[in-house]
Amino acid sequence: MNPRPRHGPCSLCLRITSLTFHHLIPRKLHKRRRYVRTYSKEQLNEGIMLCNRCHKGLHKLHDETALGSSLNTVQALREDPAISRHIAWVAKQKS
Repeated sequence: MNPRPRHGPCSLCLRITSLTFHHLIPRKLHKRRRYVRTYSKEQLNEGIMLCNRCHKGLHKLHDETALGSSLNTVQALREDPAISRHIAWVAKQKS
């Protein structure tokens, strides 16, 4: 298993900076019956590396239920209007 990079391009804004791990299905939901039946343990633990600004923005814009049910892929995150506006703003910021 490869260690997660701590520095590199953010999966959303693509800035080269310090990174944090974002679970595509938030850990808070992992024990809920719907998620246990629908997803494997590996799928529940899938995630992406994000800069701090993108990561905080996701959680500020949407609650865990929305992130886990309809915004659980990179494509879905990028297509969400509020998140795409946030990403565009973050991309203009200095690292």
